[in-house]
Amino acid sequence: MQALHVTGAPSAVTIRWPSQNQQARHGGRARRHSAVRLAAASEPAVSFEPGPKKKKVLVVGGGWAGFGATKHLAEQGYDVTLLDAAPNPGGLSAGWRTPQGRAVEAGVKGFWYQYANIFSMVKELGIPWPFTDFETSGFWGSNGKLITQAPVFSKLPRLPAVIGQFVHTARLFDALPLADRATIIPWLYSAIDLGSVPGSYERYDSMTALELFRRYNITQAAYENFLKPTLLVGLFAPPEELSAAVVIETLYYYALAHQSDFDVCWCKGSVSELIFEPLIESIRQKGGKIQGGRLVSGIETNSGGDVTALVSRDTATGVEERHQADAVIFAISIAGMQRLVQANPVLGQRKEFRDMMNLKSIDCIATRIWFDRKMETRFPVNVLADFEQDCGATYFNLSYLQDEYKGEPGTVIAADFYGASRLLPLSDEDIVRKVQSNIARCEPAFAEAQVVDSAVLRFPRAVTHFSPGSAKYRPTQTTSFNNLFIAGDWVKGLDHGANGLSQERAWVSGLAAANLAVQRLGQGRLAEILPVEPDEPHITAAREANKALKSLIYNSGIKSPFL
Repeated sequence: MQALHVTGAPSAVTIRWPSQNQQARHGGRARRHSAVRLAAASEPAVSFEPGPKKKKVLVVGGGWAGFGATKHLAEQGYDVTLLDAAPNPGGLSAGWRTPQGRAVEAGVKGFWYQYANIFSMVKELGIPWPFTDFETSGFWGSNGKLITQAPVFSKLPRLPAVIGQFVHTARLFDALPLADRATIIPWLYSAIDLGSVPGSYERYDSMTALELFRRYNITQAAYENFLKPTLLVGLFAPPEELSAAVVIETLYYYALAHQSDFDVCWCKGSVSELIFEPLIESIRQKGGKIQGGRLVSGIETNSGGDVTALVSRDTATGVEERHQADAVIFAISIAGMQRLVQANPVLGQRKEFRDMMNLKSIDCIATRIWFDRKMETRFPVNVLADFEQDCGATYFNLSYLQDEYKGEPGTVIAADFYGASRLLPLSDEDIVRKVQSNIARCEPAFAEAQVVDSAVLRFPRAVTHFSPGSAKYRPTQTTSFNNLFIAGDWVKGLDHGANGLSQERAWVSGLAAANLAVQRLGQGRLAEILPVEPDEPHITAAREANKALKSLIYNSGIKSPFL
């Protein structure tokens, strides 16, 4: 499952912005995270002679992508400024506190086995290790019965990819017979076939994931009880609204390429407080500037095809400020980018920016609820199948996962809804009641518990929607401006294995955008980007054999449905 990550401040929630003194700091002993093997970079870093004067780079957007770019550029001696519309830059992981001082954030975020670059960055910060161990997860049917659970694969004997996942979960599916699960196996060929010949990716992207599942005759039970809920919390939309190509990429990256890919750990507190605050401090110590509450309102260019400056408006006072730039990186959401294109004709005149207007975004809701008594949950992390029509739902036992709540007399639950458009009009009270009712189906003790505090955060159009046919509208990291680059999980052409809605992909895209700026401006070294673990030999052999056969048919000019 993919935990909620969104951009910008929430709407329709009562919160107060904390000062640094008010924000809780969590301790804990740093420990080595040995489960993730950090591979060496595939390309050596390229160095350039530093210039006599610091070059100015503007980064727009304070999420994983924006901070990734800003961190590296500050380390390379650039005069780099990050502008973010939110008062407390944090983008995908912004955090707040309730009037009672309790931590709230934009959904609970998972950190997966293959997040090598994020884990490496956190180690580099030298902070107490902020992550839990890898945890098991439960998948629940709408009748309140357990469908299956996801074990910690890295603690089990390692077997070849796909075989290991199948063997180690064979006895864990309580409500999905082996015959139904077996119908998923032929679909795995699509992971081998994606991109095998020219036009292959586009062909998969043009169809929905549901169409692809039907082509492989996956049973309704396997679809409703496993594939659909997995995608509702992994890509935040039902399969009939998702690009088959992105679904293949996402499932391969998160669950199929290696036995341990589905292992996930969680932050032991607010991501904003435990990770982003020390990251921001590190950036500032290296000379980078972080400016919150600044909304980009204008873009200046010259006749040579360069962006020369941005104009930002203070969201509190309305005062505008001009920022000169030698290079610019946009690291904002689709919705934010679309607002920028609409407001600036200099962007709207160019095709790649007009194409972005065809992209879609997804509505999400994040809740946090404090109950009056201690209650155990069978799993700390839970996925709910078909509890809300075409809406992904999860709940997390923060009294188990997060240090701040382990000593509380009650139970703290975070529950998120993805693809939550139909729920946005509901009142906070209605949403809290819905969460309690959903959990009580799985954990009956919650039915009688009393809510003592709660927070509901709404995020309209906050998350990337990888809809069918969207690939042709998604931007690459370079643009028709010589010195304007784009970062985010929604860019295409990123030469890295992290895919889908991924904090790792966003972070890596920020590093890659910083590298483009370094190459353009000729100052500093390229960031080292750690690759994902290579495909296992049997997967590589299958890919190569399939590609050779498909290429033979393709180059022969034979029109075949096999392509």
